This record gives sequence, C-alpha cells and structure tokens, in this order.
Amino acid sequence: MAVRALKSVLLAANVLFFWLAAWFAFEYRAPLVTFQEPVLFEVERGKGMSAVARRLEQAGLIRRRETFLAAYMLFHHPRGPKAGEYRFASPVRMHALLTALTEGRVHLYPVTVPEGLTGLEIASLLQEKGVVSEEDFLGAFSRPDLVSGRDPLALDLEGYLFPETYHFTKNSEAEEVAARMVGQFEARFGASGRRKAEEMGWTVREVVILASLIEKETSRPEERELVSAVFHNRLKIGMKLDCDPTIIYALKKEGAFDGDLKYRDMRLDSPYNTYLRRGLPPGPICNPGLASLEAALNPASEPFLYFVARKDGRHYFSRSYREHSDAVRRYQK
Repeated sequence: MAVRALKSVLLAANVLFFWLAAWFAFEYRAPLVTFQEPVLFEVERGKGMSAVARRLEQAGLIRRRETFLAAYMLFHHPRGPKAGEYRFASPVRMHALLTALTEGRVHLYPVTVPEGLTGLEIASLLQEKGVVSEEDFLGAFSRPDLVSGRDPLALDLEGYLFPETYHFTKNSEAEEVAARMVGQFEARFGASGRRKAEEMGWTVREVVILASLIEKETSRPEERELVSAVFHNRLKIGMKLDCDPTIIYALKKEGAFDGDLKYRDMRLDSPYNTYLRRGLPPGPICNPGLASLEAALNPASEPFLYFVARKDGRHYFSRSYREHSDAVRRYQK
C-alpha cells in the first residue's frame, strides 16, 4: 500500500515537474507583450538584474518579474546587464530580452558626418544626435595623441575625423567616438596613401591640409583634381594660394565670420590667410573626404593657375591672369 502511494506521489511529482518545465519553456520563448511601436529602454550603469527587472515590469515589457529573474538565474547568470540604451520591437520574448541585456546589444544610432565639417561642427552634430556632448567631444578633439604618430605637428584632430556614416550608442565616450573616426581615416587613407605622399615628397599632414582646401573649394567630383592642380602648380612656383575658405576658417576660429566674406577680410592677420602668406596654411581647415584626399595626391596634369566660380556652381579654370580676369568679368558680374 505504501509502495503504491509512493509511486503515485512520484508520478504526480513527475507530471508536475514536466508541466512546470513546459510552462517555463513556453514563458521563456513565447511573446511576453505586444505593442505598436518599438520601445527604448535604458539600463543605468551599476544596476543589477533585479533592479532592471523591476523597471522592465513597470514599463510593461515583462509580465512577471519573478519568472524573468528565474530565467536569468538558470540561463544567463552570472553575466549582469550591460549599461546602455536598448530598442525592443514587438513581440518581446524573455530570452531575447535577457540575451540583449547580458550581451550588451545596445541600440546604435546612425550618424552621417558629411565631408568638409570642422571639428567644432562635428561636435555640434554629435550632440544634436545624442551621441556625446559637444564639450566632451571637443575635449577629446583637442588631444592630438591619436594622430601624433603620423602627424607630430598636430595640435588637435582637425583633418583626421573621417567623414562617414557611423553607428554610435547614446551617450558614448567621447574618446571612443574620436578614436573611431581617426581609425576610419587610417583605414581609408591607408598605407597606399602614405606611400604616394612619400613619393611626392609630402608628409601626411601636408596632404590632409591640401585635401581640406580642395574639399572646401568644390563639391563637384570632376573638379577636385583640377583644383588640386591649381594649388600644386602655385606651390611649385611659390605663388600664394589665395584660397577664400582659409580666411573663412580663420574668422570662424575667432568667432568673427558672419556668413559673408568681405574684401577687408583679405587683409586678416592670420597664419591661415593664404592671400598674405605663401605655402599651405598651418593646419587643415576641415575634415576632408576620401575623394579630396585622393585628388590632393593625384592632381590633374594641367597648367592651370586660377579658377573662378560660375553661376551654375561649376568653376572656370585659367592658365594666365589675363584669361582669369576675363573669366571673372564674365562670371562674377
């Protein structure tokens, strides 16, 4: 009789165990909740899974905190939740939540950094996108140690923040963001760019400076190598570059540019004023893209010394001052 009772108890226990196991497996894999739009959920630094589970329950992302914590202890412990912002789309499943939280699959925001922005403008863009504060990024930007191996004369990272579409987490570390951009410059400019610069007798810094001038002078792909040719030709004969964007950059650094370059600005006392000083300016005036870097390394085989903007956005290139003066009268009047 006792044996029969024990067998009944064991059978009931086995049935209950398998029922609970099946229920738990269902809870672990089945959708927890559904909602119309993806939900953003932030895990603060230093928070444990118990505190995170409480907030998930309050946010309506899980039904029962106890079940969630049991699943965590069974399948994901001892890895704790990683700080950051997460994006959960409907339907939400417990195993997906736990996997994302313990593996740090944080939500990444796409940020496109256009060609030709300055470090200050990039800092403003990153703050606008919620990636990093302008102040923090400018602090990282002002430390040139990331490029000192390639450019010992660098005072900051201007010119080396490569224009690209990046994916960053919300509230990223400024140093990591800057390092990503500099790393992308290294990857895209590469050993071939450095070899080409050496063959020309140029430093990487000089190439980047010239590329930044080309970037600001034209956005038209077919003109970049022609603009490069003008600057290369002028440098070879010791002729001033007369590059308007260098003065604009100097004015912006002083907070004195109102959007309109005036004739008196041509007399600005600045090392960046290429109307007064021969040779390249002392540093890059923006962060150039790959096309402008390649144009700086590969100028067109043309004898042009001048160019002037036309009303349709293109430029007219001239070999002599007389031809240039005629073009100015034709296109600027």
